[in-house]
Amino acid sequence: MKFSHSIQFNSVPDWADHYLAYSNLKKLIYQIERDIISSSIAGQNDTETPILESEDSPLLVNKSRANAIFVPALDKELTKINTFYINKEKELLDEVNSLISDYAVFENLEDNVSIRSSALAMSRSSYQSGDGSHSRKKSSQVRRTRSVSDTAVSFMSSDEDEAETHDLHPTGGSRLSADIDADNRLSYLWSPSLLEEQRIRLKKRTIELFVWLSELKSFVSLNNTGFSKILKKYDKITNSSINLKSTYLNEVVGESYPFRQSTRQKIEQQISKVQEIYANLCTNADMDLAMRELKTHLREFIVWERNTIWRDIIGLERKSHAVGIKEPVTVNGSHSVGEGFTTPFGRVNVPYTFWKNAFLMSLFVGVFLFLLNVPLFDKVEENNCFALLVFASLLWATEVIPLFVTSLLVPLLVVCLQVLREKDTRLTAHDATKAIFQAMFSPVIMLLLGGFAIAGALSKYHIAKMMATYVLSKAGTKPSFVLLANMFVATFASMWISNVAAPVLCLSIIQPILRNLPPNNSFGRCLILGIALASNVGGMASPISSPQNIIAIENMNPSPTWIQWFFVAIPLCILIDILIWLLLIWNYEQKKSSLMIHPIRTSKDPWTGTQIFVIIVTVATIFLWCIEKRLEYFFGDMGIIAIVPLVLFFGTGILTKEDFNNFLWTVIILAMGGIALGRAVHSSGLLHTIAKRIQEEIGDLHPWHVLVIFSFLVLIVATFISHTVGALIILPIVARVGERLSDSHPNLLVMGSAFMCSAAMGLPVSGFPNMNAIMMEDEMGVRYLSTIDFIKSGIPGSILALLSVVTVGYVLMSFVGF
Repeated sequence: MKFSHSIQFNSVPDWADHYLAYSNLKKLIYQIERDIISSSIAGQNDTETPILESEDSPLLVNKSRANAIFVPALDKELTKINTFYINKEKELLDEVNSLISDYAVFENLEDNVSIRSSALAMSRSSYQSGDGSHSRKKSSQVRRTRSVSDTAVSFMSSDEDEAETHDLHPTGGSRLSADIDADNRLSYLWSPSLLEEQRIRLKKRTIELFVWLSELKSFVSLNNTGFSKILKKYDKITNSSINLKSTYLNEVVGESYPFRQSTRQKIEQQISKVQEIYANLCTNADMDLAMRELKTHLREFIVWERNTIWRDIIGLERKSHAVGIKEPVTVNGSHSVGEGFTTPFGRVNVPYTFWKNAFLMSLFVGVFLFLLNVPLFDKVEENNCFALLVFASLLWATEVIPLFVTSLLVPLLVVCLQVLREKDTRLTAHDATKAIFQAMFSPVIMLLLGGFAIAGALSKYHIAKMMATYVLSKAGTKPSFVLLANMFVATFASMWISNVAAPVLCLSIIQPILRNLPPNNSFGRCLILGIALASNVGGMASPISSPQNIIAIENMNPSPTWIQWFFVAIPLCILIDILIWLLLIWNYEQKKSSLMIHPIRTSKDPWTGTQIFVIIVTVATIFLWCIEKRLEYFFGDMGIIAIVPLVLFFGTGILTKEDFNNFLWTVIILAMGGIALGRAVHSSGLLHTIAKRIQEEIGDLHPWHVLVIFSFLVLIVATFISHTVGALIILPIVARVGERLSDSHPNLLVMGSAFMCSAAMGLPVSGFPNMNAIMMEDEMGVRYLSTIDFIKSGIPGSILALLSVVTVGYVLMSFVGF
């Protein structure tokens, strides 16, 4: 959550105008940044030598001018906060003193209950006996208690009617009747119901004062945090050698009245007094219980917490499943627009999307039932499995139900339809259940979990961002070089924190560049598109960079080593990035542009012990993955090695159970469902039959021709549906076809097809990076990209990637023996 949102949500609504104007100060900083960049670039254009920060340099002059603009704005905000705080503090302290005084009166009344009771009893007995001495004693007691009663009357005067007050002060009659009236008056004042009523009123006032004093305390804390954050942003953006944050916070803000330690102690003392009164009133002087009860009346504050890239990609992943789903539209705030029907319990309105999905689901179920009852294959298991394959593919492609729900449906239908076989024997439901669940939780699923753990740690502790900013800070100011550097960073980041997290990270880093571009400049669109396309390319860079690679490894026998994968994928990614870079420069004419980009500043935060530990564990895990074949006798599989980062990160508390819960479990379930479907297609014999028929159609083609055919097929399919879904449907068939070729190269075909799943990037819906890029908006809420940008650059980029895979990729894969 941004702090501008935090200060808005945490502020007291009635005091909203008196908080630090954080958003306005941030806009002022951006304006100052734009002026500094313009002046520095102008100075560089005027001189051939670089500008040094000497005493007379224009850069230092600009920074001094920035201080002269920004510091008065801070002073104005500080004065506003001081004035409000002083007035509000005086008001609340007066209320506390009034509460203390009124509570003392109430306490005095309670203490005199026993005196009243004895005095009334003595007065009545004296009058009945007619003893003059008793009468005089009674009169003196009445006079003493009358003074207390008069105080009580004044205490109640704000709540009692004026006429009732006059009735309690008789002006005529004998001394005896006056004394009797006094007795009646005391009896009225000290009745248990009146005392309880006063207690309730005091309790309400105490709670209200506690809340307001706590709000005032929070007012100071929130504004102090606001000053700290806005000054940190100013120092970072202006890159000033003078640390304005430390000097202004300590010498100006810290010395202001609201932010002094003595002022905070004064508020704490007043809160303690209020707590003590509440404890005496309500909890029998139990201060701990009083504090717990008082805190229940405080507002639920929204705690400010910096978003991490990992948390952002969770939100992005969830949004991707909601594409095309709209909230029901309401008319006059009454009913949803859509079809409805009447039931005995009232009218039910259903949105149009429900009817659309219901129609599609009915159609797909009809197709499924039709295929179950039409003998397209010789064996029942093959026929049932083909119906299941078509049904699951339709559900995955249209997302009528969430992707992971379809994956959960697969093992259910596999068992119920009894599609599994073992040595020409059809497995029973009991045996099929064991077999399918054993297949679903395979070592590649642990590999995926290990990748998530590494990605979460690198993101949570800002390691990926620190490395990325360091590289980008060396990119210079030429738009073409800045574009290429960002594309390489996006591809490299995709190798380790997935091609879902990489664009989120890189797009957050380039915000200062986008902010300072001239209006309607094409470089912003070019840069965002370059990062999205490079992130897609990065999906093929390592086995853990995308789920489709996990599916590919599951269908490759023997599984490739990490060194083999890197040998093929890294040169291929570099080549495709360069080709797409040239395409973007051509499309957006950045080569002839005179635009100068302000360089991204590297992070100056020192490396912590936790960050170094995360890096060591990550590097060690990757090294073990690379030499896994040599250690196979000890580890058995890469999935076992993936447990190492899980144990070390979660066991040491670097990652918490919340981080574990935030893993992309929908992707894991999706992969498990695909593995289950692949096992069913293979076990039933359907895969053998399909591969045989495809082999008959393509004849005895060379593996290169088969790679070209499947690459085009995968590119078309994965452009319109999820990359992972395309891999789930096609890669098992590709592997089987490769096995049946006379020149058998199943691993080559599977790996090349997996690369093409990542390279499908022609539309905004073609993968997470594209969806993230199309959602990017400028400060005015206008999107940078449109569908035409992807058609103009994404489709040619996909074709360039295909040509690279079937040429350079084919040579590299053949060289390593695939």
